[in-house]
Amino acid sequence: MPIYEFHCEKCKQDSEILVRSSDWKGTECPHCGSTKLTKKLSVFASAGGDGHSMPASGGNGGGHGCGGGCQCH
Repeated sequence: MPIYEFHCEKCKQDSEILVRSSDWKGTECPHCGSTKLTKKLSVFASAGGDGHSMPASGGNGGGHGCGGGCQCH
């Protein structure tokens, strides 16, 4: 089961919750118990061919998603 990010309309907290993708409605907020959750758009990363992680959004201008914090620049 994937982990999704949710925002609670009642307590305004964000949470990561492990749920089935099709059965998330009715999931309770771990902070207040409310079921008024909205699923947030999550960005995920995948490993590139050079071993660096690449954001699914296509990068941040660093060429391969490392953000300039590695030895390759």
